[in-house]
Amino acid sequence: MPEPLSDLDRRLVAALQCDGRLTAERAAEVLGLSVRAVHRRWSALLNDGTVRVLAARPPDRSTGAMLLRIRVLRGRLDLITSALAERDDIPFVDVSAGGDEISAVLLAGSEPDNRLVFQQLPATGSVTSVSAQTVLHVFSGAGDWRLDVLSRAEREALTPGAAPAVRSRPADATDDALIAALEEDGRLPAAAIAARTGHPESTVRRRLAALFAQRRITTQVVVDPRRLGLYVDANIAIEVPPDRLDETGRALAAHPAVHGAMATTGTANLSVAVWLSDAEDLYRFLTRELAGRSITRTETVLVGRAVKRPGIPR
Repeated sequence: MPEPLSDLDRRLVAALQCDGRLTAERAAEVLGLSVRAVHRRWSALLNDGTVRVLAARPPDRSTGAMLLRIRVLRGRLDLITSALAERDDIPFVDVSAGGDEISAVLLAGSEPDNRLVFQQLPATGSVTSVSAQTVLHVFSGAGDWRLDVLSRAEREALTPGAAPAVRSRPADATDDALIAALEEDGRLPAAAIAARTGHPESTVRRRLAALFAQRRITTQVVVDPRRLGLYVDANIAIEVPPDRLDETGRALAAHPAVHGAMATTGTANLSVAVWLSDAEDLYRFLTRELAGRSITRTETVLVGRAVKRPGIPR
């Protein structure tokens, strides 16, 4: 089992979640550390791959997605997961701890008739059942999750403010080039981006400042949750009355353990993904955090292996 990071390192990871391009000087000022200590620990975490900072355009949540649950014969599990992971329209693939079920997210748009769901998977002898729920609303996604180790004041001080409401111009080739340069390393210095793209460093700095301020590009911190002391990864399907769905979804999305919350079609109309420290912590979440919300049924599936997630090499 991976060794958890120190309290200091976890706070520095949380600081990067507030702003992936945060300077060591600003982090040191807010967290009460020396600049040298921040530089040293960030260098260690980023250079050995423990932590990665990626940058990309915010996801378009209007295009739609489907949550798939696929039951597979045990001896054929790797074959199906590999095939799913190779698809560009499937960004998430998990295998249950029991080893007989695959959870995946299928993005809409590439196949309007959903041939994968209704034809290809059911026709595969290795697949025993397929269920699919359409995502109706996203309360929070993986990029919204924050490690709960900073005070509210610290988070607010480290999180950049939104830009004044102005009419933004359409993205052009220069913007596209800058975003592409940051996709694998969201902390790449402006000078390195300038050298890579051929644009003046002053242009790079000005354009990046505008892109980030207008939320046209965001950063996401990728780290193995087990290194944060979070050893339980679970997906919870919840059945909640329609008149409590929005309230419940918003409340759970704000919970520190939740790294994904979506309203879906189907009897279980709310899907929640959580990271927790242990089974007892999961029990407390199920019995306390879900209590008093008129929830009529839940189904919890433990994730045994994350096959494919954004930013995690396969």
